[in-house]
Amino acid sequence: MQETTLLQMRHINKVFPGVKALSDVDFTLRKGEIHALMGENGAGKSTLIKILTGVYGMDGGEIIVEGMNVSIHSPQDAQNKGISTVYQEITLCPNLTVAENMFIGREETALVRHKYYEKRADEILKKLGIPARAAQQLGSCSLAVQQMVAIARAVDMECKVLILDEPTSSLDDKEVNMLFDLMRDLKGQGVGIIFVTHFLEQVYEVCDRITVLRNGELVGEYLIEDLPQVDLVAKMIGKELDELSDFGQIEEKQYSSEDIFYEAESLSSSDAMPFDFCIHKGEVNGFTGLLGSGRSESVRAIFGADKVSGGTVKIKGENVKITKPVDAMKHGIGYLAEDRKRDGIIAELSVRENIILALQVMKGFFKPISRSEAEAFADEYIKVLNIKTASRETPVGSLSGGNQQKVILARWLLTHPDYLILDEPTRGIDVGTKLEIQKLVLKLAEDGVSVTFISSEVEEMLRTCSRLIVMRDRHVVGELKGQDLNQAQVMKTIAGGETQNEG
Repeated sequence: MQETTLLQMRHINKVFPGVKALSDVDFTLRKGEIHALMGENGAGKSTLIKILTGVYGMDGGEIIVEGMNVSIHSPQDAQNKGISTVYQEITLCPNLTVAENMFIGREETALVRHKYYEKRADEILKKLGIPARAAQQLGSCSLAVQQMVAIARAVDMECKVLILDEPTSSLDDKEVNMLFDLMRDLKGQGVGIIFVTHFLEQVYEVCDRITVLRNGELVGEYLIEDLPQVDLVAKMIGKELDELSDFGQIEEKQYSSEDIFYEAESLSSSDAMPFDFCIHKGEVNGFTGLLGSGRSESVRAIFGADKVSGGTVKIKGENVKITKPVDAMKHGIGYLAEDRKRDGIIAELSVRENIILALQVMKGFFKPISRSEAEAFADEYIKVLNIKTASRETPVGSLSGGNQQKVILARWLLTHPDYLILDEPTRGIDVGTKLEIQKLVLKLAEDGVSVTFISSEVEEMLRTCSRLIVMRDRHVVGELKGQDLNQAQVMKTIAGGETQNEG
């Protein structure tokens, strides 16, 4: 059966100040196929999609739709050319009816409410097998149905290329299956679907081809049957299995049950599936898995940063209740969040004010830390961590990323934690500072502090952790230590355990 090319993006280049986001990237979509666009954070997926949808202009290359060169200058322009996007976050209006959401922007509001449009909407919903009625309020529908209504809107606008950007992130298994049924139906009608997701098993369930990007470059395009999961992971991370060897493995320590500092059973939150976890005094362990695997959600549940919905927690063998960050802090837990700009620094405040923030929260704001104490604390940690700043009064937002990270580390070290959670502490910082932070982690462990360390760089975790909890699709799928603690085994376990050791 001859394949018909629907979309070609050739030699796409995009440069932001100081960063080449895309370099000579090709992408091809055929009629009636579901094509996965895969890559880790920073690979260039979002940039490529934003160029295709007219959010960004490109600095080189060409876009061809059904054999014709096109220029796309805005999302509306893309839509007019038959390219529609449905995002993870629903962009429709929950207070309007399903029909109004499907036709808003194309007809006058008074006409949208007309029975003719409700009838037309019901016909489309029925044709696509979407369990909703045109007259019902969109907000009364499940997230999955809302996603489907957004897709129905795109299809009715004669969409040829449908981009689904992380559409299943908030859906349960039943809802995912409903969405996949709709995707297969649209595929049968000749629509080309670009599926962006972090869920590997979903890719192999519903997709025909995979394009992999890494560091803004094209790794390759593959038929689904020609690329086993373990090879997909290798291409996303950038290491082939036969190139891998043990990498500076940390010596495994022997612990007893009396050494356990923190222990959780069936811990879950608004964003984390139930999981079991423990860490020993002076141990460095970590959660690993591809972006979106649930590693960050798990540590946020431990810290109470997201609403805890179930499970039991013990600290030093005693049952405790941690439902919010201040509870965790009072039990000796510190947490450096993945997004330092959003959840870490307060850019307008000084280095001194940022450093004392956690300690002040623990003391209570009715017991303010004196100015002289704060200055002494700041000076001490500026020296200990070698923070490069003009003075303790410099706004932290003006520091480099690495020095901002050190300020947040100082904030938590000042509380003298028993257990420190570090989520991507070295992302976006220079190699020298990365090594300083890794050495600090190992020194903290020597001093008896328990540390959970998360990094997208597997080599970095192998240099610091003596035990790794492996996650995939929000579930714990393995635990590696000793001889199994190597890149090849990590990648195999992430990919689905094809060659994972038993026991």
